Amino acid sequence: MPQYTPPLRDMQFVMHEVLHVVDELKMLPAHADIDADTINAVLEEGGKFASQVIAPLNQSGDAEGCVLDKTTHEVKTPAGFKSAYEKYVEGGWPSLSCDPAYGGQGLPHIVNQAFYEMLNSSNQAWTMYPGLSHGAYEALHAHGSDEQKALYLPKLTSGQWTGTMCLTEPHCGTDLGLLRTKAEPQPDGSYKITGAKIFISAGEHDMAENIVHLVLARLPDAPAGSKGISLFVVPKFNVNADGTLGSRNTIYCGGLEHKMGIHGNATAQIVLDGALGTLVGQPNKGLAAMFVMMNAARLGVGMQSLGLTEVAYQNAVAYAKERIQMRALSGPKNPDKPADTIIVHPDVRKMLLTARAYAEGGRALAMWTTLMIDKELSSDDADERADCADLVALITPIVKAFFTDNAWIATSHCMQVFGGHGYIREWGMEQFVRDSRINMIYEGTNTIQSLDLLGRKVLADNGKKLKKFGKLVSDFIEEEGTNEAMQEFINPLADIGDKVTKLTTELGMKAFGNADEVGAAAVDYLRVCGHLVFAYFWARMAKVALEKQVSGDPFYKAKLATARFYYAKLLPETAGLIRTARAGLAPLMEMEEALF
Repeated sequence: MPQYTPPLRDMQFVMHEVLHVVDELKMLPAHADIDADTINAVLEEGGKFASQVIAPLNQSGDAEGCVLDKTTHEVKTPAGFKSAYEKYVEGGWPSLSCDPAYGGQGLPHIVNQAFYEMLNSSNQAWTMYPGLSHGAYEALHAHGSDEQKALYLPKLTSGQWTGTMCLTEPHCGTDLGLLRTKAEPQPDGSYKITGAKIFISAGEHDMAENIVHLVLARLPDAPAGSKGISLFVVPKFNVNADGTLGSRNTIYCGGLEHKMGIHGNATAQIVLDGALGTLVGQPNKGLAAMFVMMNAARLGVGMQSLGLTEVAYQNAVAYAKERIQMRALSGPKNPDKPADTIIVHPDVRKMLLTARAYAEGGRALAMWTTLMIDKELSSDDADERADCADLVALITPIVKAFFTDNAWIATSHCMQVFGGHGYIREWGMEQFVRDSRINMIYEGTNTIQSLDLLGRKVLADNGKKLKKFGKLVSDFIEEEGTNEAMQEFINPLADIGDKVTKLTTELGMKAFGNADEVGAAAVDYLRVCGHLVFAYFWARMAKVALEKQVSGDPFYKAKLATARFYYAKLLPETAGLIRTARAGLAPLMEMEEALF
């Protein structure tokens, strides 16, 4: 069975030595009393819960899956899932970063994000049940009425209830403008909602007493397309005015998807048959309200892949240090054994270091992004809030798409390290690969994320958001420009920064002539931008490691070695990506449809 050790040392390095999060958070009124000891203690206990309570359920949950009773429409989760969730609630974990006004602990989001990385490493399928509740909480916190907040947020905060988002339908996929679910107004101000939703993660289960569904639907007079979508809160059990549970609502699970991975999570087909719901926010403005949850989910999916990258790496490196096979080409490295351990072979090291570089680079970016969210939400400086909001908007599609692409690469590499054993279920590696693959698809495919980045986040505002991140890069380059020890990182960082600027300008000019040029280049462009961002954070981590390597702590030596690997072996991928992005639309559209 795979093993998992929470990477607390690396988390502390990023938070306290690179990002100096305590100093940053103390500037925010809501977190003026935060300290490093509190953060470290919370994450140490969170790591114990992740590794000791839910990690042992990962393989068994995958093998058992969820079971639907088609008569009652109830779903039974794998053995141990419900008990683990009870421990999660008892430990107060759902409320970490929630508003104290609704029973939350009010801790910074960066603490919650680090905790969720460990949960995802341990058991992605289980983590999706409470994970989606956070998105529902955020959407209602931002757009719900006072009555809705009072009714739902305390129970979502405590974990007594869980939440979902019901977006897509069988015929529309990502194109939500095509959805048909109807909402009929009732005399008492409620709505009866009728329709069908698919691919609803954690849409039905036995882990909590109620499920709060956020549902997109159309009012009778709604305009066509995405401008005619409203958002409704539709609970599994209707809720009385005093917060107690009432009658069973007519929203139920009509079927479970039989999936390639995340078998322990109930991916439900949801049927609404005149289900009672209440409007969230303004009529026909539901998509904007739901984007609060969707953006949280996109960052959450990136965290899922970060977690899988880390746990796959840990198990692959442990195997590579023990498995003996063949001799090193330069001569025996373990002469007392019949063969050398496979970690001596260059390509095995390349696969391991690829996973490690993507995990550690992703962790730095994830923590920085969540720190920006904390500042966006809690700063008393309006300009700082606006700048942080722009940076989070820019980075969100990169976190979702770049992290999930990298996890697919990394988990595949780590499975490869095991050779034929990687293909065998008992080792657990093939589950990491299967689970990681869906992350590239849901919450908006990675192509959708790429179009969002290039079209909406970069070209739509003439590069305003991109320039804000670019200034962080250029300021760092200027600060370290005369530091001889940093030139191996600063020079390639400056080079990729210049290339992104030129590529962005070129693609913008092409898009004026034909908007399809954005679609032709977007996926390559996002990956180039992902490497720019990773290169920046790897340079920042290398700076700290260079300064502290004199301590003799092997942690810093390993960090420098990984940084050098990233710059030498992974960043150069951008050369080919830039070339293919510049190749443009013609090679893709030249062939007539009939010839396919």
